[in-house]
Amino acid sequence: MVPEDAYYGSQTQRAVDNFPISDLRFQAGFIHALALVKRCAAQVNHQLGLLDKKIADAIGRASQEVMDGRHDDQFVVDIFQTGSGTSTNMNMNEVVASRANEILTGQKGGKSPVHPNDHVNLGQSSNDVIPSVIHITALRLIHAELIPSIESLENALAAKADEFKDIRKLGRTHLQDAIPIYLGQEFGGYARQIELAVERIRSVEPRLSELALGGTAVGSGLNTHPEFAGRVISLISDHTGLSFVEARNHFEAQAAQDAAVEASGALKTLAVSLVKIANDVRWLASGPRSGLGEINLPSLQPGSSIMPGKVNPVIPEAVLQVAAQVIGNDAAITMGGQGGIFELNVMLPVIAYNLLQSISLLAEAAAVFADKCIAGITANRKACSGYIEKSLALVTALVPEIGYDRAAAIAKKAYESGKTIREIAVEEDILPADEIDKLLGS
Repeated sequence: MVPEDAYYGSQTQRAVDNFPISDLRFQAGFIHALALVKRCAAQVNHQLGLLDKKIADAIGRASQEVMDGRHDDQFVVDIFQTGSGTSTNMNMNEVVASRANEILTGQKGGKSPVHPNDHVNLGQSSNDVIPSVIHITALRLIHAELIPSIESLENALAAKADEFKDIRKLGRTHLQDAIPIYLGQEFGGYARQIELAVERIRSVEPRLSELALGGTAVGSGLNTHPEFAGRVISLISDHTGLSFVEARNHFEAQAAQDAAVEASGALKTLAVSLVKIANDVRWLASGPRSGLGEINLPSLQPGSSIMPGKVNPVIPEAVLQVAAQVIGNDAAITMGGQGGIFELNVMLPVIAYNLLQSISLLAEAAAVFADKCIAGITANRKACSGYIEKSLALVTALVPEIGYDRAAAIAKKAYESGKTIREIAVEEDILPADEIDKLLGS
């Protein structure tokens, strides 16, 4: 029983009835990329003499409308569906055919003159189309959203590394005082983490650029023209501005989703890097009067509904939550990657949804982190320098001159007496005062 005003047909409605599992649907970017495949396929099939020009043009026009977002409400199938994504592929085939028929006859729906399988899906199978669309959408999002955002974060961190390069502070290991460093060195480490994240994500692009189109049902290419895949992929590359190629081995491209798993691993690594950075800036800004207080974060909103004047590190906390989601998504994608049984992976929808969500979440979180937190950080020079003189780890600088054991004894006396390393060293006359100052920093 298909709603009268729907562009989709009976196969879509069956999927809606069969999978009333969640409120999760494919992201708009995925749907628009799937429509791009249909548009390019119709154009190529006409060029190959397999499709009448009127039908091809109507399919192309209907597909373009979907790409423009005019029919987003017609894509109604749950993410948790048949593992090949066939229901969503047919959802697209039916919508495009229905709208194409409306263009040609004034009446939407039906299978004539445009048939959803025979014409819109010509030369294709869900089994090669859906894996291809996963790659197309992921690579587009990486280029358009993720890379610019994380490069912005890298630049913001690098700018702070330069701004704070002369601010001496205490390093910490095991959450205990260690030897002095510069605040700029800390932020330089964060910038390098993000720089490496960009490199890792870019490194997966060659595998994501391979598309399964042309393999049809099992990878053998049955019922498709030998020139179909190459021509369609060339059009997709022209439209997206990205360099897609036909998969070197169609059986690998359809039976496995290793490229998606690899990409998710790079995203998870970025998420772990963000956890490190977000936690560090929270600790460095903790207090402001009873914590470390070495840096100041921008004050964005009241932090408590009961405690006046409290301001919390809300942006780092949001970033941490995004990281948790991405790490969870990676676990789901990893399980999805294990869904390749013989000639087809049958967990494609959940792989697609989680991979695209991870890319989008990280892109938005990195942009917010850069703009609303990192860019506005200031240093508390007094707090940074104040901790150094009190640190017992300063004694490490004396080790080359007096040896490890004697330095350890000085540290113990400083701890027990409440005095500083400098004070004990001067009292015991272990070295000339000027040399002590030189070693410990004056």
